[in-house]
Amino acid sequence: MAFLLVNLSCSEQIDPEQIPVQTENGNYNSIIEIPAGTNLKIEYDKTSKRFIPDQRNGEDRVIDYLPYPANYGFIASTKSAIAQGGDGDALDVLVLCTSLSTGTVIETIPIGVLKLIDEGEQDYKILAIPAKVSDRTIQSETLEELRAKYPQLLEIIESWFLNYDQDETRSQGWGDQKQAIEIIDRSRVN
Repeated sequence: MAFLLVNLSCSEQIDPEQIPVQTENGNYNSIIEIPAGTNLKIEYDKTSKRFIPDQRNGEDRVIDYLPYPANYGFIASTKSAIAQGGDGDALDVLVLCTSLSTGTVIETIPIGVLKLIDEGEQDYKILAIPAKVSDRTIQSETLEELRAKYPQLLEIIESWFLNYDQDETRSQGWGDQKQAIEIIDRSRVN
């Protein structure tokens, strides 16, 4: 099975640590929190095991900037280790395809990683494409192909993350597929 699509509404409970990092095919399970093209920041709440709007000053957090440029979520069964400079959350992922609903679990192939430092902590963003070819909107399977076919795409994504929030964020550039997979492997929780 090259593609698993599970749509869970904001009210349904899931436990991402019960979903394996990798599929039987060697692809990676990505769980979508924020659909591409939206400004409402949604996060998975570990306590309630639900997707809920992020709160800032007691109100739902709506990004006062351009909408998310890709589907945003996390790699299942991962955690960015605090001891290694991470934030303790699941490893972030950007999935390049049409907008997916919150709670969707999709098989992906990592092709690169945006290496950010956010308020002094590592904040890596894995860049991935759907494993199922017909679900892809970007026809590149490597970071090099992506740069060649869509020369401004990486710059657009990087610029978005450097400007969408008031937090102090800086970029350490892009890493390739090998680096992305190494980061995922270091972040596995099961």
